[in-house]
Amino acid sequence: MVLPSAQHIEKELSWLSFNARVLQEAADEQTPLIERVRFLGIFSNNQDEFFRVRVAGLRRRLIIEEARGGGEKTRTLMTDINRRVNELQQQFDEIYQRLIVDLARRNIFLVSENQLSESHQQWLNRYFREKIRRHIIPILLGPKSAIEHQLEDGLTYLVAELRHGDSLQYAFIPVPSDKVPRFVTLPSDASRGRTTLILLDNIIRHCVHDLFAGIFQFDSVRCYSMKLTRDAEYDLSNEIDSSLLEKMSEGLKQRLTAEPVRLVYDREMPQTMVDMLVGCLGASSYDSVSAGGRYHNFRDFIAFPNPGRKYLEHKKLAGISSAQFSNYATAFEAISANDILLHYPYHRFSHLVEWLRQAAYDPQVRAIKLNIYRVAKRSQVLATLIEAVKNGKEVTVVVELAARFDEEANIEWAKLLTDAGVRVSFGIPSLKVHCKLALISRIEQGEMVNYAHVGTGNFNEKTAKIYTDLALFSKDPQITDEVAQVFDFIEHPYRRIKLNHLLLSPLDARRKLYRMIDREIQNQLAGKSAQIILKVNNLVDSGLIKRLYDASRNGVKVRLIVRGMCSLVTDLPESSDNIEAISIVDRFLEHPRIMVFHNDGDPKVFISSADWMTRNIDQRVEVGCPIYCPRLKQQILDLLQIQLQDTQKARRIDRHQTNPYVSRGNRKKRRSQIATYDYLVAQEAQLKDNSTL
Repeated sequence: MVLPSAQHIEKELSWLSFNARVLQEAADEQTPLIERVRFLGIFSNNQDEFFRVRVAGLRRRLIIEEARGGGEKTRTLMTDINRRVNELQQQFDEIYQRLIVDLARRNIFLVSENQLSESHQQWLNRYFREKIRRHIIPILLGPKSAIEHQLEDGLTYLVAELRHGDSLQYAFIPVPSDKVPRFVTLPSDASRGRTTLILLDNIIRHCVHDLFAGIFQFDSVRCYSMKLTRDAEYDLSNEIDSSLLEKMSEGLKQRLTAEPVRLVYDREMPQTMVDMLVGCLGASSYDSVSAGGRYHNFRDFIAFPNPGRKYLEHKKLAGISSAQFSNYATAFEAISANDILLHYPYHRFSHLVEWLRQAAYDPQVRAIKLNIYRVAKRSQVLATLIEAVKNGKEVTVVVELAARFDEEANIEWAKLLTDAGVRVSFGIPSLKVHCKLALISRIEQGEMVNYAHVGTGNFNEKTAKIYTDLALFSKDPQITDEVAQVFDFIEHPYRRIKLNHLLLSPLDARRKLYRMIDREIQNQLAGKSAQIILKVNNLVDSGLIKRLYDASRNGVKVRLIVRGMCSLVTDLPESSDNIEAISIVDRFLEHPRIMVFHNDGDPKVFISSADWMTRNIDQRVEVGCPIYCPRLKQQILDLLQIQLQDTQKARRIDRHQTNPYVSRGNRKKRRSQIATYDYLVAQEAQLKDNSTL
């Protein structure tokens, strides 16, 4: 379904609007200073991924459309993207300079190679020879060198120009931030209370003569930074039919397989060097070539150290223990008593690991099933499953090999699990398995009983500390029996299944979502109360957006909390008058997907792994799960209201994508993530008190 342009914002432009909200956090003086610097890193990392995935996809699309005689709309979109990217880069540079000044006011100095004292110069010369030099092998530009294939994606390089008389030699110097810290603290000097940091890039600039001395003759060396971004998921078969492929010229095929999609270089770089880069890297009119600041790979700033006072970064929130789990001897007793809902990162992820640990040696447990999309490098979840095999449990793990940027890690995990005796399945060839399910089968009173986990986030200890997500643990057969059917569907997709409770993409989720939206419209027209509350990462599916417009036109109040892309246009007369949309960007990345349909006063509440994107609804295995426990249902409704009343970190999503902060008016300051933490602490205290009565 294609919506009129007035009713649809291109998802790529909406994504840039989301990253602008991230940049707002770097500029927001309410955010602690070190955290603001780290937000620059998050913005930069996001921007890299944007080019590797979204711009790369547009680039492929444009090449193919032009081969068919079209492409004007896509080329216009690419132009709009480049303009917006340049605007954001300018804002980024200005914010960075302000933050450098703010750091200096707190006696934290980030210096260049031109600002070093004599003692620091001598210290860095030794540090370079002892710690850094062995990790650097420059790549020389020569007549037979294929530089475009030798430079690594996303790595910062210093392009060195060695001049000897009238001759020039170019060399690409990798900045080995994967082997040496990007930020180095210099020894204290006479200035007490002062901390001096220098970037690895600048250490190399300072010592560049040492790098080439004795190997090359040169009179002078000049260094300028650059970074190349490549297509992250080039797959021609998904872009073009075989008949057209056969007709394409070799030149067109070469353009399709030219992987670089973005070249960013130091704006101080001489034009002759820029021309050399563009020529040897094969950059074309389909690629983004832009001038930037002196430094690239700001993603390393995510780990910017705090050498100052504690108030310069967020105060750590103590992990909340679940009273429901803690009140019982085993996790199975706890889940048997009541459904349990954990809210990460506020609740401890260790409750999930403990459930699996107990299952690994419980004599009554017969089988464990789990699917992984992204896991931590040292995954305690998977290590526990390997131990379960040693105790004779039948363990099955569905590994998604096509998880973007985690393909290699998941292949290694698949090998390790297989070698340990785990039964590894790779899901359905044509569909990514993105749902977050676990199923434990246990003998109780002579019968097999299932326990299920349905979540919105990955089984990943690392992201569970920084992503907000929901995890439901249930013994309810209405849920567990259907989770078992989903695992069976993944292994045998040709078998027909019928689900009465779960929403399963790609089989029935779209139809059920349409039906629930339509029911709200019918209730509104019948004079009954009607409302829809939706919290997702991305809202871009045209069919679902049209249904929300239909609901709005018929008087249904629709309230949206969308972290990322939102193609729905708010403030449209006669289309979205009854739709309000906000986005919350704060210290934790908002990640849950929640759907609430008022249902004439008996709300239907679902948590889901699926965003409202066509790929999630029609092209992936995703699961939405109803919340049946009245207490947990009310808890979710309460927490949604807390977010909808945020007056500090909520921005309105408007048709112009300007991201204005929600006006506080006469209301008190409310930061929803902190209010959520306080709410959950109070809830757990109440549950603990009730257990002692």
